[in-house]
Amino acid sequence: MSRETNETPPIEDTPPITGKPSSSAAGATAILSTIKHGITRSGITGSISSLSKVNKFGGFDCPGCAWPDPDDHRTIAEFCENGAKAVADEATNKKITANFFEKYSVVELSLKSDEWLNSQGRLTSPMLLDEGMDNYTPISWKESFELIADELCTLENPNQSIFYTSGRTSNEAAFLWQLLARGFGTNNLPDCSNMCHESSGFALSDSIGIGKGTVKLEDFNSASLILVVGQNPGTNHPRMLTALRDAKKHGASIISINPLIETGMKKFKHPQNPLEMLGSGKSISDRHVRININGDMAFFRGLNHCIVKNHNYDVNFIGEHTSGFEDYKASIENVDWVQIESISGISRQEIESIAKIVSESKSIITCWAMGITQHHNSVETIQEMVNTHLLGGHIGRKGAGLCPVRGHSNVQGDRTVGINHIANPSLIHNIQNSTGIQTPNKHGFDAVNAARAMLEGNAKVYLAMGGNFLSAMSDTKLIAKAMNRCQLTAFISTKLNRNHLVTGKKSLILPCLGRTEVDEQTTGNQFVTVENSMGIVHSSQGHMKPASNELLSEAAIVAGIATAVENRRPMSDLDWNNLVEDYDRIRDIIEQTIPGFNDYNSRVRAKAGFYLPNPPRDDLTFNTQTGKANFRFHNISSLSPEENEYVMMTIRSHDQYNTTVYSGEDRYRGIKSGRRIVMMNPIDVKQSNLRAGDLVNLTSVFQDELRHSPNWYLVEYDIPRGNVATYFPEANELIPLNSTASGSNTPTSKSVIVRVSKSQD
Repeated sequence: MSRETNETPPIEDTPPITGKPSSSAAGATAILSTIKHGITRSGITGSISSLSKVNKFGGFDCPGCAWPDPDDHRTIAEFCENGAKAVADEATNKKITANFFEKYSVVELSLKSDEWLNSQGRLTSPMLLDEGMDNYTPISWKESFELIADELCTLENPNQSIFYTSGRTSNEAAFLWQLLARGFGTNNLPDCSNMCHESSGFALSDSIGIGKGTVKLEDFNSASLILVVGQNPGTNHPRMLTALRDAKKHGASIISINPLIETGMKKFKHPQNPLEMLGSGKSISDRHVRININGDMAFFRGLNHCIVKNHNYDVNFIGEHTSGFEDYKASIENVDWVQIESISGISRQEIESIAKIVSESKSIITCWAMGITQHHNSVETIQEMVNTHLLGGHIGRKGAGLCPVRGHSNVQGDRTVGINHIANPSLIHNIQNSTGIQTPNKHGFDAVNAARAMLEGNAKVYLAMGGNFLSAMSDTKLIAKAMNRCQLTAFISTKLNRNHLVTGKKSLILPCLGRTEVDEQTTGNQFVTVENSMGIVHSSQGHMKPASNELLSEAAIVAGIATAVENRRPMSDLDWNNLVEDYDRIRDIIEQTIPGFNDYNSRVRAKAGFYLPNPPRDDLTFNTQTGKANFRFHNISSLSPEENEYVMMTIRSHDQYNTTVYSGEDRYRGIKSGRRIVMMNPIDVKQSNLRAGDLVNLTSVFQDELRHSPNWYLVEYDIPRGNVATYFPEANELIPLNSTASGSNTPTSKSVIVRVSKSQD
């Protein structure tokens, strides 16, 4: 029988405090916030020690995001406010010991807020929540590995196991993790990519032959136009603002295309520039396009129609490097401007004026994030954006290219080294040659299908390398039921989160070393490697004393599980523990398995690491079925809310990192002390007979399904009419598990139809 634990944070009983959004990002306020967060978490000495090593040559990679560092230098403070918070959060002086779990049952803990759970400190020793028990109790590492091996080896078939991966996992640990899964006999390797940039990888692979971006950081200083689409750099990728500021200094124009005018795209005060700190800041966007939620595909179709109609395209590039242009050209020769204006929320006149700017720009970079990737038509939208670049030849030349901006610090690297539920024949062949592991040919479960399998009883063991699957996924209540139906859930983690409380019949917490900490193995201190958003693989080495003597590295935990499984059911000739003694040995096998990692151990010891091959960027080679970059045409699609219905998107607050909530403050949007809020256009508020501050209920509408979520506070906000915004992960319970993007199967966290009604309580 499952424990009655809360799958969502407790409902707030006081309204938020609202004020004017900030006029500029970063600056003195960001510095003060960084100092306050660092000192309260890890003290003055610990804060200075950890921040002095962030993103430095020979230091550790910031876990805050995947934005790249400069190739040739590092500044005094090569981090942002959010990165500093992530580092301080990991380097906290507070610790969770066995006494903590003796004091609090999982039911009691589930009544606490996510902010409170995270603030309790670092996990320090393995813990077991046994079947029928309400409290975690201590367990040894050996017993933990034996328990996992027992549960795995008693499954009816290997596909009843799930091996989930978070994007903070190092290349070395991720590579071993997928070897363990595939050696055990399954490709069930869902990861956080399935919930964020899967649409980017799917769309780009088909269009240009690689599921990654095609720019380097240095390209920003050569760009004449930068489009920032569906992205909030000020909160989610603050260091990107430096690149945008520098691009403007070099003459670039910047256009922000987003439903909300985010503070980071207004003005930026660089914390290391005294003149900017004292002044009003540097302007970032030259133009804000106030698009409707999910209006991007219609907008770019209108843009491309204008470019083609006016013959403002690169005939030579198209003829030499692309396929499908004539069919695409014929398909968009005539467009329905009423449809485009209605869906996008942008007038024909404005689209035509932006098309003129695009046509006159010699080198264009388009950046995007989850404001683009989490819709039902995300793949189609991204391919329409790619078409814009193909029309102008804005790929494979200086200052131009496509730039999907990843969130997790190594989510791209994990995918590169094999974390993928799709059984790639080339990877399977290489794994067999380098390790002897016989990998199944059947595709595994992605995140959505893993949840369905657990819910239906077809997956019974869930193992997680980091992350918070419960809170990160859509349809929270359904995910909780799925977790409860597992025989065993096991979480490799540094901090406590809600998924540790909503579990299978048995559950393990396996605490691991953090990115900031010394990783000492029998041959000495180790470093790991990561890949950033622009395909640079570089080293990361922690320097802080581990939070506990009982912590193991992620790689060592994988080796412990694998060894225990091998003792019951041999699956390879690998000596897992030998590999972990010296991570160079792991990298040697990666080199033999993954293309582009030749001379891995030598090249990664260079200060800035090395670039992986990127054929479209490097030499205009497109590894598609046609051998060229493909124009793709799709009919414009959109959601169709009825009267008194709205299109809702989930967003992140400023004081938040993925599902980790540091506080209830959203400084840039002028919101404090509240997370259960609905941002709504003032005219919509009035016409709905509601008032700012009202307590409302939300109901999502999908096919014949209704999902209800009570007690949200209404906040008037500058958002296009017919659109509303809510915070992630609180609103995830409103996003149906079956509402996903075509092709990529990514949850539609940025577009779900909702009804808003006044609460009767």
